[in-house]
Amino acid sequence: MRIENAQLREFIKDSGMVGEKELEESFKEAQDSKKKLGEVLLEKKLIDEMKLRKLYAYILGVPFVDLSKEVISSEILQIVPEPIAKKYKIVAFEKNGQELKVAMINPEDMQTIDFIRKKTGLKIISCLTTEESIEIVLKQYSQSLKAEFGDIINKNASEISEKGEEEDLEKIAQGLPIIRIVDTLIKHAILQEASDIHIEPDEKEVRIRYRIDGILHEAMTLPKQVRDGIIARIKVLSNLKLDEHRIPQDGRFKIEKDGSKISFRVSILPIFDGEKIVMRLLNESSKGLTMESMGLMGQALEIIHKEIKRPNGMILVTGPTGSGKTTTLYTIMDILNVPEVNISTVEDPVEYRMVRINQTQIFPKVGLTFAAGLRSLLRQDPDIIMVGEIRDKETMEMAIQAAMTGHLVLSTLHTNSAAGTLPRLIDMGAEPFLVASTANVIIAQRLIRKLCNDCKQEYKLEKKELETLRNNYDMDKILEVLRKTEATKNIIKEKDNWEDINFYKASGCGQCGKEGYHGRNGIFEVLEVDEEIRKMISQNESAEALEKKAKEKGMLTMIEDGFAKAILGITSVEEILRVTKE
Repeated sequence: MRIENAQLREFIKDSGMVGEKELEESFKEAQDSKKKLGEVLLEKKLIDEMKLRKLYAYILGVPFVDLSKEVISSEILQIVPEPIAKKYKIVAFEKNGQELKVAMINPEDMQTIDFIRKKTGLKIISCLTTEESIEIVLKQYSQSLKAEFGDIINKNASEISEKGEEEDLEKIAQGLPIIRIVDTLIKHAILQEASDIHIEPDEKEVRIRYRIDGILHEAMTLPKQVRDGIIARIKVLSNLKLDEHRIPQDGRFKIEKDGSKISFRVSILPIFDGEKIVMRLLNESSKGLTMESMGLMGQALEIIHKEIKRPNGMILVTGPTGSGKTTTLYTIMDILNVPEVNISTVEDPVEYRMVRINQTQIFPKVGLTFAAGLRSLLRQDPDIIMVGEIRDKETMEMAIQAAMTGHLVLSTLHTNSAAGTLPRLIDMGAEPFLVASTANVIIAQRLIRKLCNDCKQEYKLEKKELETLRNNYDMDKILEVLRKTEATKNIIKEKDNWEDINFYKASGCGQCGKEGYHGRNGIFEVLEVDEEIRKMISQNESAEALEKKAKEKGMLTMIEDGFAKAILGITSVEEILRVTKE
């Protein structure tokens, strides 16, 4: 855009959006580095993009539009083809008679406007928008993917037939119709931010389901004739045996899409109607998570940051399958991953590849178990060791031994609460005094769905709902705890009862696919093993006694952390009940 730095400086000075000193410093920096003043201000976070774009629109004399919450009909969207929209950051959003309104990042790009005018024969009215708006609208191109699937199946149904002969399977897998189906299946899953794709053959059809935010959703049903082709195609991509249908197979493959690297972990299992495939999607280019973004806050966050800096001991993460334990361990490793330390892992399987971390995949068939891998690791001069899971007595003994001999050991266990982990280790055969001297901190967690910020609705608990909650939980005790908790003490007034507190519920809109939820967060229970707790472990105290003592010291239980997040509007009461019921 032809807006000179000096011109922009004058407009910002008049508007008072940025302090004069910061503005002059940024202007000098922009001139010296031959950058645009707007870019420098955005980098320094002195102005937000929306305000800057509105100012650009005012200077250029063009309308400004915010499309971040708009759902555009596919007929209008398709007027500008997806490749053009992506390449030139331009989208159509409204049509009145012979006029077409388009939103773009650079409304002075006359070449692109001219191209669309010639292509459509319509009068083009260009508007300025933000990068975020363009990204959100670009995602809408793929909302009609089911229709795209239908077209592929209908057009190519005659070309796809069920072939049992092995020599034909490779031919089918390399055929254009099957490649298109599998590509579309994957594209759809990536766009919906699915964590898993389930391909399930039935007697008469093939059912496709996606796991989104921890919940399985029926995505589509395909005719039975594509079954063998899809299975063969995925086996070819994963480098698996095409002619093996009797035993399970595991493989992986990677794809690069729109600058993202996505790794697929493939599991194939023979079932009565063929072979079921589950593909786990792992985004390798996603930016590292932080403890805060995972949902840790207050005292729990402080304890973890303090404990992971220790040179030795054990950090244990517990919870059921799919509760985000591995993600927590990877996040801790990401924080600790500096050139001065040697981090080694033994995993089953290796989920994400991490730079500078030596990751070993266990292979029990050849004797490479967690215990054997850990034994070998100790001869590799590690500072920090991550053991995917403590499954047996031998692994547990090796982990405790490593923690005692000056290593920081990170691992996971399957228990329901943080306090229940310590007696569990003793049940597995560990000496109480060894557990007491090596355990630093226990993190118990569950994953909850986050409410969609665009459509969540405020409400207050009704009598009947509160009665149900009181039957399951000590609500008075929870309220008492939350009154003193850092995150909620300013929201809950001294005289407030549960009936006076605002909660939020799912509603459903175009942004969250009518689900009411988008994304996930954790609820946590963080038990710090201090001197008093160590003494209790040595005396073989029960999980109940350990939990009571930890709560006296300020530990929030998962239920309390969950209600704190419900009061803060992060999630709903229904979601807390769904993940914490035992």
